[in-house]
Formats: sequence, structure tokens, C-alpha cells
Amino acid sequence: MAPRKYLIEVEKAKEAKDGKPSIGPVYRSLFAKDGFPPPVPGLESCWDVFRMSVEKYPNNPMLGRREIVNGKAGKYVWQTYKQVYDVVIKVGNSIRSCGVEPGAKCGIYGANCAEWIMSMEACNAHGLYCVPLYDTLGASAVEFIICHSEVSIAFVEENKICELLKTFPNSTQYLKTIVSFGKVALKEQEEIERSGLAVYSWDEFLKLGENKQYELPVKKKEDICTIMYTSGTTGDPKGVLISNDSIVTLIAGVKRLLESVKESLTSEDVYLSYLPLAHIFDRVIEELFIQHGASIGFWRGDVKLLIEDIGELKPTIFCAVPRVLERVYSGLQQKVSTGGFLKKTLFNVAYSHKFSSMKKGLAHHQASPICDKIVFNKVRQGLGGKVRLILSGAAPLSNHVEAFLRVVSCAHVLQGYGLTETCAGTFVSLPNELPMLGTVGPPVPNVDVCLESVPEMGYDALSSTPRGEICIRGKTLFAGYYKREDLTEEVLKDGWFHTGDIGEWQPDGSMKIIDRKKNIFKLSQGEYVAVENLENIYSLVSDIDSIWVYGNSFESFLVAVANPNQQALEHWAQEHGMSGDFKSLCENPKAKEYMLGELTKIGKEKKLKGFEFIKAIHLDPEPFDMERDLITPTYKKKRPQLLKYYQNVIDSMYKSASKPSA
Repeated sequence: MAPRKYLIEVEKAKEAKDGKPSIGPVYRSLFAKDGFPPPVPGLESCWDVFRMSVEKYPNNPMLGRREIVNGKAGKYVWQTYKQVYDVVIKVGNSIRSCGVEPGAKCGIYGANCAEWIMSMEACNAHGLYCVPLYDTLGASAVEFIICHSEVSIAFVEENKICELLKTFPNSTQYLKTIVSFGKVALKEQEEIERSGLAVYSWDEFLKLGENKQYELPVKKKEDICTIMYTSGTTGDPKGVLISNDSIVTLIAGVKRLLESVKESLTSEDVYLSYLPLAHIFDRVIEELFIQHGASIGFWRGDVKLLIEDIGELKPTIFCAVPRVLERVYSGLQQKVSTGGFLKKTLFNVAYSHKFSSMKKGLAHHQASPICDKIVFNKVRQGLGGKVRLILSGAAPLSNHVEAFLRVVSCAHVLQGYGLTETCAGTFVSLPNELPMLGTVGPPVPNVDVCLESVPEMGYDALSSTPRGEICIRGKTLFAGYYKREDLTEEVLKDGWFHTGDIGEWQPDGSMKIIDRKKNIFKLSQGEYVAVENLENIYSLVSDIDSIWVYGNSFESFLVAVANPNQQALEHWAQEHGMSGDFKSLCENPKAKEYMLGELTKIGKEKKLKGFEFIKAIHLDPEPFDMERDLITPTYKKKRPQLLKYYQNVIDSMYKSASKPSA
């Protein structure tokens, strides 16, 4: 039986003409065959999402945090939708009493918490542009965003006030009021007041608008509700203008998708809020939960305590970035490998049995109920015991981690794809569709998608395996980059957003991300290297956590810097009678030789061309991180910075590696 195609064609393909590349057919989700989900009457803005849920579910628990008793974290304590609404109205009145008018820019800076959401909803109520200031971008980016978007009032986590002070005096040209999510230290208060700004603790601020009532302005669909600055891999952050319509359309599409695969959200669902609200991925998921009158519990802000928070909250939906899921995977692998021969054998037999049943097309809960009960239930309990959907986004999840979690987590593991510019979820893989492993699934039923050929990279949208740049059209698209029409025109053409990502349609209608349009360079003999595609292939080596491949037009071959998996490398060393800690193993020439061999093996298996093989490798025990400015907050590699940081390593690899006999 031919695989079911989850797409319908809405426009025919176009041949190349007048120097413009060819364009493949325009598709949309099968779940939108009778049109996109219609708007809900009266639901025009993000404020309506919240307001209507307060009317419908006033007593449902909305926002929860862990109670701290005698220095120990206890149970989650909750505020209901109505209680949150009452505070939001006060916050809104206080904002307006500071002279802030609709259309002004309001910054929010800090880790996810109830006050973050309340400040955001107050912006939604009064037609203010909510401008998240990134937790991970450092002072220079925070200063850039405040000045570029002209933020006049900022809500700030108590321990981030000192970071905000680093943006003085430049930011004080625009910034007039600072509100702490908690208290304000006397020293900081004095410094802020010396600069001529007003500063309030959360409780003081709520009293400001006590006897004042401000009319809520009428909010239109096309009004901008947030400016999200994306951490570009080059240049200054770009301010992505997102309208009410984008978010409302997106959540309608995700709702239709979940209904279509029998996984609808209900008011009983529980979400753990730990991914930054400053990113679109978490923001739209939380809006979706609010629309359903569901509950959002906040983590304590420490990644080491995340699993403990999960155990206490017992979420039903768990969103993650690959880094988090890779940690879960490594932790489970370690437990299995140290569990003794019997436990290990039992686990491996159960895994093989369930995986082969799933490959035959059985749903994960039907594949092997007995293995779930005896073996995998422990994994399920480790995630709180109630998780039914695990959603991964922001960066590609490696195949072996996705396959493993699909088998052992007793939940659907879905991979999604989207950009800030497309309001996050644009593609999501579907439950119980094992062939979608390694893809981002079909489009969400709220957008049209096509591929545009990229001839210079050899990608043809009209070939039997269609490949090309992913282009997206629909109401979820952003309204442009703030104050940067030049950049907007580069990517928005005739209603189509050009993502810069290269995709390949699969026979079942899912999309596989295979490359990035700009990450292409020439080697000295003139061969083009699509580096991201190679990194995706090389990261299939399970002994490697992350890899950066480098080459340039003065050299004839490629080199790489990799972060090896500590357990895997130590296990290999043990088997080969080598001693030494992780750091010294990374410097061991035999270990480098072994890793090169593994890379070569996968390269041959994937039929790479001679010049695409790695000829020298450097193993860094320290993972690429934001502290050294090597990756963005969404874990994308900053190639210019990587080169700068590893320049000496690269030079010595080119010097010592024997020139390949091509």
C-alpha cells in the first residue's frame, strides 16, 4: 500500500523563467482540505484568548509555582484564571498611570514566572507592544533591543536588575520606568533614581493604579502584539513584528491538527513552563494552553532541578529543545549500562521487541503493553507519569535520540519546525507515524508551502525527490522586521516568506530539513560544500554530540571540531585499555583516529563524495556554548565566531593533516 500523503496540492508547479528559479507545487495539510480553520467569533487578539478563557474557566488553576517551605521546594500553589485576571487589570491600570499609552513598547526581562505572563497580558489588554529582552543575550543585546525598539517601561526579574543597569546611560534615553517582579535592592534603587528613572517593586507598582480605571482600547487583528528579537547568527538581532492575527491563526491551526490526530488539548492538561517565553516556541504553546483553560506550572529556573520539578508538576505535554532531550537520553543510557547484565539484557530485548512492533505500524501504546508495564513505566514515571506528548523544536533532534524516546517514553515524540518569522509551528510530525522519524512532519493546517529550486546548490524542486528552499505563505507570517524594510524585502516576496532552509518532501508528505541555503562555500578545486547537510549526516554518529565542519577556498579538504559524547568515549577507552580523564582522552591521537573512522564510516554509508570526507578532527570536551558566543540561544552555530575561537586549532589541523590524495 502506498504511504498516505498528508498533503493536498493547491497550485501547480512553475518552470524556471526570466532568470527566476523553478518552483514546486504549492501544498497544504490534508487536515485543511476543506479550508483553514475558521476564526472563533469574538477572538481577534491575544487579549481575547485570555479574556474568553477567564469568562469560561474562572476557577481553573492557571499559573502555578512551587511553594518554598523552610528553604525546601514543596507542592505547586496555583492562581486561578480569575485571580490572574484581577492582577492583570491592576498591572494595566498602573502602566497607564505612568503615562504609557497604547502603541508604546514594554520590555519584559527575566526567566519564566507568573509575573512574566501577567505583564504580557497587561500589554495585550492595553495594546502595548510586548518586547521580550533575552535572558541569554547579555547586556549589549539588551541595550540594543531597548534602544532599537524604544522601550519606555520594563518589567524585570529581581536578580536581572543589575544586568539592566549595565545598559545605562544609553538606554535611559528611552527607558523611563522599571518594575521588579519582586523587590528592589536599596543600592540599585538609588542608582536608578540617580539616572532620573522611576523604579518600583511589584507590590508598590500594583498600588499605583489602585483608584484609576482606564478604558481598554479596541484591538484589531492586524495590530502588532509583540516584537520578538531573533538572535541572528550574524549581525544585530532583528525585531520580528508579530500581529494578533499571526498568533490567533497559529493556535487555531495547532488546535485543528491535534483534533485531527485525536490528541485534543483540554482544560485538564498541564504544561511545564521552562523554555524561554522570550522565544516564540514557548510563547505560542502557552497561548494555546491559555485558550483551553489549562494549567501552566513554572520551573525553579535551575536545569539541575528540572527533573524534580517535572516529578512534582506531572505535566501532560512536555516541550523541549534537543539539548534537553539529549540529556534525558544520556541519563537513561547511563542507567541502563550501569544496571547489571540482567537489567541491561531485559531492557535491550524489550526495546528491540517494541521498536519492531512499531515499525510494523502499531501505535506506541499497542506495540508492547507488557514491556511498557515491566520495563518502560520507570521512564514514564521519571517524566512525572502523565506525559502524552513530547514536542521537540528550535533545532534538529538527532535520529537515534528521537527513535529511542519514541520507544521508551510511552508518549508521542513529535518534532516541529518553524521560525520566529512564521510564528513557530509550521510543520509538526504526526503521532504513530514511525516513517516520519527524522522529519518535521507535514505542514500545520494554517499555511501553504512550496519549495523553490536552488540551482547553484544542485537542489531541484521539480525532480522526483523534490528539494529546494522552503517557502511559506499564510496569516501566521510576521509583518516585517522593525525599522528594517531592506531585510524584510529580502525574505518576503509576493506574500511568500523565504526561510533560507533547504527541505526535501518525503513520499508521505512530511518535510525533511537537509541544509541551509547560506551555509555553502567552495574548496580550492572549486567544489561546492553544503556544510549543514554534511553536519546533519555526521551527527548521525552516536559517539558525537555536536560537530562543526570547516573548509575554505584556499584549502582542498575539510576539517572538523567535535564534542564527543563523554560516556561513549570513556567506554571506548575502557574497551581498548586506555586510561585518563575525559579531557586527556580528547587529546589522545588514537581517540581522534577512532572518531575520524566513525565519521568516515557514516560518510561511506551515505555515499558522500571524496571531498566531503573529514580529513582531520579536534575533540573539544567542552560543548559549544553561549558563554563563549559559539551558538545562539536556539543552539544554532555561529560560524564566524567558531572560526575566530578555534582559529589556531584549524591552522594546525591544516598544517599537520597530510594533503588528501584526491
